Amino acid sequence: MRRIRGSCVALRWMLQTSGVHGVHGALSSFVRKLSLSSGSRPKVCIVGGGPAGFYTAQHLLKARDDVIVDVYERLPVPFGLVRFGVAPDHPEVKNVINTFTQTAQHERCFFHGNVNVGVDVTVKELKKAYHAVVLSYGAEANRCMGVPGEDLAGVFSARDFVGWYNGLPSNQKLNPDLNCETVVILGQGNVALDVARILLSPLDMLKKTDITQHALEALTASRVRRVLIVGRRGPLQIAGTIKEVREMINLPDTTADMLPADFKGISETLKDLPRPRKRLTELLMKTVKNDAGDHGADKRWGFRFLRSPVEVLPGADGKRAGGIRLAVNKLEGSGEDAKAVPTGQMEDLECGMVISSIGYKSLPIDPCVPFEHRGAIIPNDMGRVLDTAGLYCSGWVKRGPTGVIATTMNDSFDTARVLLKDMKEGTLDLSVNKPGAQEITALLQERGVRTVSFSEWEKINLEEVQRGEAAGKAREKLLDVGEMLAVAWS
Repeated sequence: MRRIRGSCVALRWMLQTSGVHGVHGALSSFVRKLSLSSGSRPKVCIVGGGPAGFYTAQHLLKARDDVIVDVYERLPVPFGLVRFGVAPDHPEVKNVINTFTQTAQHERCFFHGNVNVGVDVTVKELKKAYHAVVLSYGAEANRCMGVPGEDLAGVFSARDFVGWYNGLPSNQKLNPDLNCETVVILGQGNVALDVARILLSPLDMLKKTDITQHALEALTASRVRRVLIVGRRGPLQIAGTIKEVREMINLPDTTADMLPADFKGISETLKDLPRPRKRLTELLMKTVKNDAGDHGADKRWGFRFLRSPVEVLPGADGKRAGGIRLAVNKLEGSGEDAKAVPTGQMEDLECGMVISSIGYKSLPIDPCVPFEHRGAIIPNDMGRVLDTAGLYCSGWVKRGPTGVIATTMNDSFDTARVLLKDMKEGTLDLSVNKPGAQEITALLQERGVRTVSFSEWEKINLEEVQRGEAAGKAREKLLDVGEMLAVAWS
């Protein structure tokens, strides 16, 4: 009886908020959900509509022909870091969105955007409504440098800077001042290289991408001519991949600015390196050699090794970054396990902007979910959240913010396999009928929260593509959540 009452509330809400032209679609969606939710079908809720969430859903739907998956996402738009983290000039990486779209359009998968789990609905309420809940909400916070001066104007996290040029709503007011010649980026991973490349790329290369218009305008007026990418360890420990490094090397009207002394003795170690590391190191050494005496390019970039931030130095006004003080390190050990140890020497670099690319971190989502603050992950055993039956995790919140999209895919498949095993072996009691989205939709309606379906996201998508076509680019993203919702519900 309660389930029927909840269904009626949900239907009334959909009809009230759909408008005359949306009634037929709302009815069709409701009938589909009601027919699928009848009986004791396994119902799984996934929190997070990014790569980890969609890969987990994909594997579950493929493995069982009776499971129903609901994906809840805080923003009105899906795809997480594929939309907001992948560089605008890497459209091929975003092709994975096609796979996620197929998953979202599966008859047993439902997307619920504009739902902030932990605020609009609790994890406890989700656990009550579903046989299993998978937390796949990623890492939305920045790791702090923990040095004096990092709160000065002109100091940014790479996550916020990337969100600014990629259209993440929370970063649209970042307004970085690019009226300086030198930018220092701390960290030598692919995100650091993405940021460096965007700062130095010819505008003609960016104009046809989905970079935001306000970022394009800021880069048009930019005075940045030199980007230094600083790492605490040496050339053999650089975290960036050969593809990203090669893109920097091949950037038009740009030349590498390396220190040959950083590569002293490296050639003797080449034969013992794993093939990927060997190829990357050989590319760096070749770049250093070719760079000798080459000063004709308008812009420059370079790695600086064995340096750790000690303090961001203020400029003349005392309010903005004017430089950075670095500790000079030496390495103890070798290979991937080598540790950076301070030598006691210091070095100051003059710059007008500092971008920290030392990693993201996850945040606790709900008091009922255990959280390991030191590692910024949910404690788990192969994706099973410790000491919490029916709760699982996948992606960065499971293992930390490491790896590429393929890493997240494999990790999410692993969590899905563990969940499926628990279903098969009876660890999850599927004999109990769970209401799933019917109950959650009714709760959200009572709380004044209106969700965005995948078909409503497709309205946003169409609007963005059309705006992009008018501007001669791939897409012009909507930046304001209110505007997204207005388009979705139009």
